[in-house]
Amino acid sequence: MDYFNAFWVGGLICALVQILLDKTKLLPGRVMVLLVCSGALFSAIGIYQPLTDFAGAGASVPLLGFGQVLWKGMKKAIDQDGFMGLFMGGFTACAVGVSAALVFSYIASWIFKPKMKE
Repeated sequence: MDYFNAFWVGGLICALVQILLDKTKLLPGRVMVLLVCSGALFSAIGIYQPLTDFAGAGASVPLLGFGQVLWKGMKKAIDQDGFMGLFMGGFTACAVGVSAALVFSYIASWIFKPKMKE
């Protein structure tokens, strides 16, 4: 049942984002920023954690989950370091994921030949 819940929640999030992209004139970069900020906002008001408990990776893998990770890191750092945690928390919480993305994309650039779209 965990796989099913992850599948339909993740699919619903992706379908809603696709509708947003198709029906508005928002550029993909702005939609991505909107998703990260929404994830942080939903986490701040306590909506997103129950969803990730229910759906697991279906809710934590999309960009909304990245916003949640940033919020959790900032909240923890603010509790530990006060005001300076506001600036440090997001970086420490997501450092592993961002570092892995950079390293693997760099390795992929060695293996594959990037081409410009025509």
